[in-house]
Amino acid sequence: MPTVAFLLAPRVHLLDLAGPAQVFSTAADLGLGYTIRYTAEEDTVTTPQGVALRAETEWPDLTVGDLALVPGWRSPADRPVRTALSPRATAPLAEHHARGGTVGSVCSGAFALGQAGLLNGRSCTTHHELQERLQRRFPRARVVPDVLYTDDDRVVTSAGIASGIDLALYLLTQRHGPAWSARVARSMVVYARRNGDALQESALLRHRNHVSEVVHRVQDEIDRRFGETLPLKELADGAHVSERTLTRRFERATGLTPLRYQQSLRVERAEQLIAAGSTVEAAAREVGFADARMLRNLRGRPVRLRLSAVLAMGP
Repeated sequence: MPTVAFLLAPRVHLLDLAGPAQVFSTAADLGLGYTIRYTAEEDTVTTPQGVALRAETEWPDLTVGDLALVPGWRSPADRPVRTALSPRATAPLAEHHARGGTVGSVCSGAFALGQAGLLNGRSCTTHHELQERLQRRFPRARVVPDVLYTDDDRVVTSAGIASGIDLALYLLTQRHGPAWSARVARSMVVYARRNGDALQESALLRHRNHVSEVVHRVQDEIDRRFGETLPLKELADGAHVSERTLTRRFERATGLTPLRYQQSLRVERAEQLIAAGSTVEAAAREVGFADARMLRNLRGRPVRLRLSAVLAMGP
């Protein structure tokens, strides 16, 4: 049962905390079994929104599969942004990472990761109003401007406020696959997108911004079995509509046919496998392509061109 441990600074922003906490809480409700812990230097934590929070004062014992996240906080108006946590409080973040765990931040929480030495030589981001100050405070960090989040060697950072939801959904995708993150996003009634280059814009989430339950059900089936051959008739029968009706509704809701939607998931997953060290041939086989020809031809081009070209090729 994985644990998500939130380290809370004084004046922590509610949405910086509540967004990712809700993602993992919803994932637990849906069966993924997450436990959420809240830790702070004092057992009562103030918030600028006026709600007081209760927290543990002892850092939990975390395993490699657990997550440690630091939500952002509001600094007093008359002071520059600074790390609102003591070195003693942030030291467990570095220890967890050194043991192989993942650590992350939302908004100004990146300053706590920097204090723990976790930003040195790594890509990171924060709220757009704080990016320059983060770079000055931690000159060895590689601050990436104008993205929702970054992921570099198990150190994940996100921009301000609501981007913590995007970050948490991304972590769910990495751990459990895109179908789970889509289920959580739908349950939360949010539309999440990836940051950075186009490859990080999840095809699954990008095409879930609609209200057709028939199409959602078919997408759920394709998400679970995107590496298999899925005849249109089988998908239509499962949704209790005709093939023609399914195609029309699917295109209206997503802009793609069911086949092209399936292919977009295949290509995206293949690119993730290749980025993780897989060969093109192995990635192609893993996602259900008959051979690696199309992936070989598409590598090295802009991602949007790669995707559109693959979609035109068929299975």
